[in-house]
Amino acid sequence: MAEEEAGVKTHRRSGLAAVGDALNELTIVVAFVLISLYLALTTPTFLTTANMVSILLATSLIGIVAVGETFVIVTSGIDLSVGSVVAFSGVMAGLALGAHWSVAAATVVGIGVGVLCGLFNALAITTLGMAPFIVTLAVLAMARGLAFIVTSGNTLFGFPEEFDYIGGGNWGMMPIAALITLGAFLVAWILLSGTTFGARVYAVGGNREAARLAGIPVNWTLNAVYVISGGLAGLGGVVLAGRLDSAQPIAAQGLELNAIAAVVIGGASLFGGKGSMLGTLIGVLIIGLINNGLTLKNVQPFWVQFIQGAVIFGAVFIDSVNQKRRGG
Repeated sequence: MAEEEAGVKTHRRSGLAAVGDALNELTIVVAFVLISLYLALTTPTFLTTANMVSILLATSLIGIVAVGETFVIVTSGIDLSVGSVVAFSGVMAGLALGAHWSVAAATVVGIGVGVLCGLFNALAITTLGMAPFIVTLAVLAMARGLAFIVTSGNTLFGFPEEFDYIGGGNWGMMPIAALITLGAFLVAWILLSGTTFGARVYAVGGNREAARLAGIPVNWTLNAVYVISGGLAGLGGVVLAGRLDSAQPIAAQGLELNAIAAVVIGGASLFGGKGSMLGTLIGVLIIGLINNGLTLKNVQPFWVQFIQGAVIFGAVFIDSVNQKRRGG
């Protein structure tokens, strides 16, 4: 009798959690629509083609990095190193171009550097047993330092047009960088929602010990998500360098906060086991709308960081409340 009552309560909790998750997703969509309507009604330049293209360009880098961050956060981890890895990967690609390597080879170098940074994070976490927060915070500083060391603090510029096209070109009216971002989201959506690997990512984030007992290779899965995150940060470094026609060791400072905010706003839980690429995509667009709206309304720049921090705080607070509700 007691077991039956416990089963009923568990079923009821899971049913309520499912309803709550659906409401959260609906809330995200509604928030996106309301922000868009507000900006459309209060700023005459919001709906112009030039501004739409500007939003797509501004969110492309955040989107690429947020895709990788989603994999990590779903496993209940975090990657704070992505902004510095973007800068380090960009300058390494720039150095390869300066050494007269081909555009393709330089692109591989940039992505490869990101993959190596992600692998370093992964092995420190899974092999040495270090906390993701500490490891990736350390790599944030290390990668940024290396970006300054290899460039002697200088900006690299004068790249070939073919390289600049990656981040600054257009296909019709659509920026190439935005197409790359959408491609990353599409591949990641298939991987996370339609493959065994994706199921393992959710299982590891939901209950790591249960996943291990079920025969899921937990450490391999964790290694994979951090390598994915690093590789996408490397891709982001290439895209950013191409867009700016320069590689700067100070680039992408604070990018990790925008990426994490986009993932959490999109409905992912910092406690793991929950999140989707569609939600992250909407979260990225919301971040883009907020940043664009603040610019259009001539809000003083130092308010931007405060508002971004407040948005992150609000998203994490809601996540914490939802987590308590599920556990209650």
